[in-house]
Amino acid sequence: MKKSDVRAKAVAVERPLRILMIAPTSFFSDYGGHIRILEETYTLQEMGHQVAIVTYYKGSDMPGLDIRRTAPLPWRPDYEVGSSRHKIAFDVYLAWQSLVEAVRFKPDVIHGHMHEGALIGGVLARLLRRPLVFDFQGSMTAEMTDHNFLRKDGRLYRLAFRLEKFINHLPQAILTSSIKATRLLQDEFKLPADKLVPLPDCANPDRFNPEKFTPDMKQALRQQLGIPDDRPIVAYLGLLTDYQGVPHLIEAAQRLKQAGENCHFLIMGYPNVAHYKRVAEQAGVLDCITFTGKVQYQHAPAYLALGDIAVAPKMSASEGSGKLLNYMALAQPVVAYDSAVHREYLADLGVYAPSGDVAAFTEAIATLLHQPDHRRELGQQLRQRALQTYSWQKAGEHIVSLYRKLTK
Repeated sequence: MKKSDVRAKAVAVERPLRILMIAPTSFFSDYGGHIRILEETYTLQEMGHQVAIVTYYKGSDMPGLDIRRTAPLPWRPDYEVGSSRHKIAFDVYLAWQSLVEAVRFKPDVIHGHMHEGALIGGVLARLLRRPLVFDFQGSMTAEMTDHNFLRKDGRLYRLAFRLEKFINHLPQAILTSSIKATRLLQDEFKLPADKLVPLPDCANPDRFNPEKFTPDMKQALRQQLGIPDDRPIVAYLGLLTDYQGVPHLIEAAQRLKQAGENCHFLIMGYPNVAHYKRVAEQAGVLDCITFTGKVQYQHAPAYLALGDIAVAPKMSASEGSGKLLNYMALAQPVVAYDSAVHREYLADLGVYAPSGDVAAFTEAIATLLHQPDHRRELGQQLRQRALQTYSWQKAGEHIVSLYRKLTK
C-alpha cells in the first residue's frame, strides 16, 4: 500500500462523526438525565463531532447545541410532559420528527436516551442501516413501580416488562450509568456482557469548582435567600417528589430542630414546591427550611456551594443519582441512603444510613454538624475522587471509541 493511501485511510478513520440523539423529554430542563445528555453533547462537540438532539417542543435552548424540536400538540400546546396518555402523543410526534431529522442530518450513529428514545432509534437504525446506542439510566418497569404507576404483581407490569425486554435487545450497544444497571440488564433481561458498556455519570469539576465562590459571594447569596448567618446549611438539589425522599428531608429537619440542632435546610428544585412548603409548615420547620424552587443549571454551582453538608435521600434501587457528582465536585460531604448506586459513586467516603431510615439519616447529619474538620476532609477527598474517576473527557473518549467500533 502506498504511503498516501495509508494517510488517506487514517484521515477517513478519524473523520468527525455525526450523531443523532433522540431525547424523549422536554430538553433542556434542570434535573437528572438532562444533565447527562447536556454534558455528553458538549463533550462530543468539543472533540470535534456533530450532534443533533431531537426532543419535545418544550424545554430550554442551551447555547451551542443543535436542538431540533417536535411541533406542539394541537389540542394541548402548553401541556407539561408527565405520565399520562398525552405522553403517547408526544412520542408519536417525536418519532416523526426523528425520521425527518435523520433524513436531513444523515447520522453515522443514532444515540437513544431512555426507553422511548431507544425504541424510536431502533426503528430508524434499521431503516437507515446505522448502529443504535442506547443510553440506559434505569429500568423502565422498575421506575414505574417505584413511582406507583405499576404493581409488580399486575398484568400491566408483565406487559411493560416484555416491552422493556424487547427494547433492550434492539441496540448494538448499551451505555449503562451504573454497575447495578449493568448487572440488572445481564440478570433480568439476559443481555450479553459484550453488549454492555459501563459509563457512569460524570462531574464537571470546572463548573462545580468550590474555589470559584468566595466567602463574600456566598454571603451575598445567603442574605438574598434569607438564611441566618449562624446556621450550617444542609443542601439538596433535585426533583421535589416523594420518591426522591423530600418528605424525609422535612422530617429530618423536624427531628434536628426538636433536638436543638442549629442548622438550615436549603432544598432546591421543583415541582411541588407549594405542597412541600405546606408539609414543612405543618411540621413546624418552615423557619429552618428554604425552598428556592427551580434553579437553572448555570446557577446551580453557586447555590450548591452554600452547603456545608449535601444530602441524597433517594431510595430507588434502579435509578441513577448523578447529583452526587456535583456535590463531590464542590468538595461537600454527602449523607446518603445506603444503595449500590450511591456506594458506586461515594465508595467508603459517603456517610450512609439504611434506606428509608429517617432516624439514622438524621443522626448522620447531626454527627457531621459537630465535625467541621471531618466535613472538610471528606469533601476534599470526594472532590479528588470526582476528578480522578468521573471525568467527562474520559467518558467522551470512551463513547467515541464505541461509535468508531460500531461504524467500522
